[in-house]
Amino acid sequence: MKFSVINLGCRSNYFDGELLAQKLTEKGYTRVQEQADIYIINTCTVTSEADRSSRQFIYRAKRENPKAIVVATGCYAQTNPQALARLKEVDLVVGNSHKDRLVEILEDYLQGRGERVFVDNIFKDSQVKNFDLVVFFERVRPFIKVQEGCNNFCTFCVIPYARGKLRSVPMEKVLEQVKSLAERGFKEVVLTGTQLTQYGWDLNTNLYQLLLELLRIKDIELFRLSSLYPSEIDQKLLDLITQEERIAPHFHLSLQSGSNRILRLMERDYTVEDYTKLVETIVQRRPISAIGTDIIVGFPTETEEDFEETYKLVQNLPFAYLHVFSYSDRPYTKASKMFPKVEERIKKERVRLLKALDQRKREEFKGSMKGKTLRAIILEEGRALTENYIHLEDEDFKDVGAIVSVVL
Repeated sequence: MKFSVINLGCRSNYFDGELLAQKLTEKGYTRVQEQADIYIINTCTVTSEADRSSRQFIYRAKRENPKAIVVATGCYAQTNPQALARLKEVDLVVGNSHKDRLVEILEDYLQGRGERVFVDNIFKDSQVKNFDLVVFFERVRPFIKVQEGCNNFCTFCVIPYARGKLRSVPMEKVLEQVKSLAERGFKEVVLTGTQLTQYGWDLNTNLYQLLLELLRIKDIELFRLSSLYPSEIDQKLLDLITQEERIAPHFHLSLQSGSNRILRLMERDYTVEDYTKLVETIVQRRPISAIGTDIIVGFPTETEEDFEETYKLVQNLPFAYLHVFSYSDRPYTKASKMFPKVEERIKKERVRLLKALDQRKREEFKGSMKGKTLRAIILEEGRALTENYIHLEDEDFKDVGAIVSVVL
């Protein structure tokens, strides 16, 4: 039988989707891009727009082949399984709690056995499952998921309810994987997870210790880190990432709001002043650093003054890029019960203003690097990515997978 896996949302979903695809292929199923007999929609639920997008892919799959089996899995399936089960286009709902058993569940269903909905308490999970296979390849860059879940419960975020509590991959497993990747000739490795800065808290270690051990693997020329939580970067970790040249000078530090009042309501345990000092320290120590961030617009009770504080802060800080999101109520979260809500038309206008600022920030950052020599990994012929996350195109980029020096 032919199957298709459609991954939506974050990197974690892509890891999970590739794992499912590998398991199905090993069982004799054939992965296709066109019309399939089985569609696995790996859903996202970080915003209401993500829910809507997940449903659209479900509808599209059933239109492509009305006789196909459509399986909804992922975070939307975990947090609101009944909503998906009510859709006539959905045959099976498999939450993240059962995702490691999805192939078995699917085969039971094909043989006329089993239920239609498989979801359990995600907080029961105590370890990252099937780590040996959890490597996602973006062309020549392997992404390694070293932890899953999050112990923070920010008032707007549904992810702990979708992904569960913190579970870290044992350090020896991570080192084994990276050594294997080095032997295969990869030059850059990206470390990622739901909340990367919480790595090792459940194993009596931490991200700093993991990085020290990884840096002993000399054949990997560049280690890139995914999103970092500002207040979880302690002094030792800060010193390491700003002094070690083999750690890419590219740091995604989620701000969410430039208003201290809103940050308190979000239950983010840092202030605007804390965040500003962190960014300024990183850029002072490593001037070529790209700092990216996330901003949520229209959090409940956000006033024009709150938004202006956010806009001015973003305008003044040396960001390389922004990810801008419009707030939407998520199940289980405290913020969903906060009032008053911000009107949709106001949220749209604030998003528009920040996205315009984002475009200017990207251009300014790239312009500030003009004349500088940077390392870059060649992603494919004619395309490369610098250590500080600038995409380049040049017909001279031919040695795919190599890290080269470029002058902007």
